[in-house]
Amino acid sequence: MLNNQSQFSQPLKVLHTSDWHLGRRLYGRARYEEFSKFLAWLLETIIRENIDVLIVAGDIFDTMTPSNQAQTLYFEFLGKVSKSCCQHVVIVAGNHDSPSFLDAPKQVLKFLDVHVIGTACDNPSDEVITLWASDGAPQAIIAAVPYLRDRDVRQNRTGQSFDEKDANVIAGICQHYDLVAAEAKYQQSQLKQDFSAHVPIIATGHLFAAGGSTTEDDGVRNLYVGNLGKISADMFDDCFDYVALGHLHVPQLVGGRDHIRYSGSPIAMGFGEARQRKRLILVEFGQDGLTMTPIFVPRFQKLAQIRGDLTQIRAEIADFAAQNEPIWLEVVYSGDALVSDLREQVTQMIQGTTCEVLKIKNPKSYHYALKQDYEFETLQDLDESEVFERCLEAHQITGDQKIELRSAYDNLMALMTEQDRFAD
Repeated sequence: MLNNQSQFSQPLKVLHTSDWHLGRRLYGRARYEEFSKFLAWLLETIIRENIDVLIVAGDIFDTMTPSNQAQTLYFEFLGKVSKSCCQHVVIVAGNHDSPSFLDAPKQVLKFLDVHVIGTACDNPSDEVITLWASDGAPQAIIAAVPYLRDRDVRQNRTGQSFDEKDANVIAGICQHYDLVAAEAKYQQSQLKQDFSAHVPIIATGHLFAAGGSTTEDDGVRNLYVGNLGKISADMFDDCFDYVALGHLHVPQLVGGRDHIRYSGSPIAMGFGEARQRKRLILVEFGQDGLTMTPIFVPRFQKLAQIRGDLTQIRAEIADFAAQNEPIWLEVVYSGDALVSDLREQVTQMIQGTTCEVLKIKNPKSYHYALKQDYEFETLQDLDESEVFERCLEAHQITGDQKIELRSAYDNLMALMTEQDRFAD
C-alpha cells in the first residue's frame, strides 16, 4: 500500500512488532522453545531485510514479574540485534509489562541504541525520541507512548456516572497524545530548518481501538474498568506518518486508515488464534512516500482446535496423526450425546501419534455437572471471571446486587493488573 502524501528525503526501513508475551504458557505448557525460535527468526529477518529501526509496541513479557528464562531471551536478543544492521530499537511498555522493570536498564541499553519508555512521562518531550543515522543525519522522530495506565489519564471525581468516567479516560488519552504530537511537530520543524529534510514522525501506542477484532482465548484484557478507554483513529494527530500499535493480537487497521495499524502477536497466544497467519509490518519511508508490507511469521509450534462429535474428533485426530509432525490440540466436544468418558476416549485416539492434547472441553458434561455441584469440572476449565460468576450463582446473587458486585470485582481486577511489583 502506498501513501504519497509525504516525500521523505532519506530512505528508512522500520519493522513494527508487538505482543511477544515472553514467558506465556498455554494450559500450563512452557513455550520458551517457541519464543527462542521466533527471536532467532526475527534477527534473521532484520538482517535479510536490512532493517534500520525495530519497534516493539508493548507486552514484551506476559507478566509483570517475568521469569529468569524470559529475561534471558529478551536481553540476549537485544545484545544480538545491537550488533546487526539495525541501528535503533524502540520499546514501549504494554499493560502486561512492569514499567519500572523495563525502565531499570534503560540508561545502559541506550549505549546499544535501544530506547525504552516503560512509564508514561510527565514531560511529553521525554517520550519524543529523535533517531540519528551513523552519518549524523536524522532518521525519524518517535512519539514513543507506552500503555497509559488508569492513573496516567483519569482524573477521578466523586459522583461520576459510568459514561462520564468513560469520557474522562478518553479525554486523558487524547490530551496525552496531543501534547506528545505538539512536541514531535516542534522537533520536526527544527530538523527541517537545520537539515533541510522532512523527517517522518512515528507514534506508538498500546491501547484498545474502537471496533478492534479479538479472538476468544487470546488473553487480551479490557485495559480499563468495563469498556472504558476505547479510542478511535481520529484521536491521532495528522502529523503522525505511521502509528505502530500493540495490544490486539489480530493484525488489523484502525478505522480503515492504512497508516494506523496493529501488527498483532507473532505467536498464537491461544487455540482461537491457531488459524491466523501471524505477521510483522515492514514500513518503508522513501522519496515515493510510505509503503507497508506484511512479513509473515512461520509457525514454530503447530496448534489446532478440533470441534465436533466423537466421529468428527476421531477423523480429525487421524488426519493430524497422518501428518506425523508434533502438534498441540484443543478438543471441543459439540455432539448431542452425553459422553462422560471423553478424556479417556481422546487419550486412546492419540496413542502412538505425534499429537498432544492440552485441553479437552466437554460442554455437555459441564451442563450436567451444574446439577451435580460441578462434579466433572476442574479449576483449569475456568478463568478468574468464570470462578467469580460461579460464586455469584452459588450464593444466589441476583439483580442490582449482582451488577454492583460485578462492578466491584472488575475494579479490583483492574487494580491488581496495575500493581507494579518492581516499583519502589
